[in-house]
Amino acid sequence: MRNPIRKRILVTGGAGFLGSHLCERLLADGHDVLCVDNFFTGTKDNIVHLIGNPHFEALRHDVTFPLYVEVDEIYNLACPASPIHYQFDPVQTTKTSVHGAINMLGLAKRIKAKIFQASTSEVYGDPKVHPQPEDYWGHVNPVGLRSCYDEGKRCAETLFFDYRRQHNLRIKVARIFNTYGPRMHPNDGRVVSNFIVQALNGKPITIYGDGRQTRSFCYVDDLIEGFVRLMNTPDDFTGPVNLGNPGEFTIRELAEKVIAMTGSKSKLVFKSLPSDDPMQRCPDIALAKQQFGWEPAIDLGSGLTKTIAYFRSLSRP
Repeated sequence: MRNPIRKRILVTGGAGFLGSHLCERLLADGHDVLCVDNFFTGTKDNIVHLIGNPHFEALRHDVTFPLYVEVDEIYNLACPASPIHYQFDPVQTTKTSVHGAINMLGLAKRIKAKIFQASTSEVYGDPKVHPQPEDYWGHVNPVGLRSCYDEGKRCAETLFFDYRRQHNLRIKVARIFNTYGPRMHPNDGRVVSNFIVQALNGKPITIYGDGRQTRSFCYVDDLIEGFVRLMNTPDDFTGPVNLGNPGEFTIRELAEKVIAMTGSKSKLVFKSLPSDDPMQRCPDIALAKQQFGWEPAIDLGSGLTKTIAYFRSLSRP
């Protein structure tokens, strides 16, 4: 007989940066994990250490096609999340967010599973309110280069709440702010990985704009803790809820910190700001604190130490 405490949990995008850490955490918590990924941005290297675990299973599948499995919970993380990757095939990016949400919601409805949506702070666009609370509707360009991701995620949120209202589905929606840590793709174009890779290779650190734009940086372990706590809240709490670190840094401050921590001789170079790049991004996490007692525990220096060590290990033979 199956252990009633051991849940069967599906993680889409499970071989990605966040997905692989989530799979690891769920296994450590004693659950059966089905990792689904089409390996567009995810990689088997992220989950190879889990393959021998009898409670872990990996399946190559694209969520834009229906999936028929029996599980208790679904974490829907499938979607390229860095501009380089989501702009490579923007139509497919929108399909992944929208068709993927429809397929996973349909699965959850059929098997009566609880379902979690990994949404994004990008739903706020280039915000006019700072820091961003969940009741801010955003300032988003619907026809820009980033729209495939921003609007795809916004539409996915709409679908989740309509399934809730129409079918009484048990949903959880998290809006993820900038997250970093081991297993980030070294060429994903995100600012933390970019700066670390450039610094370790002694190359110029590329800053877009004047470097005064701000971001908040959440270490991956803190974020995954937020995922699990949110999923375990009572069914009447759905979110959306911000998950991110409210500590705010300018891009230039981050670059200088990475140079100092790596001992690099890299210089700063400045290039023009990409289209629709937000000038400020910082979460208001009061709701997460109130509803499930979550706030980040790992400061930027500690998180960068672990992340730099990971990227150093990639260059070793």
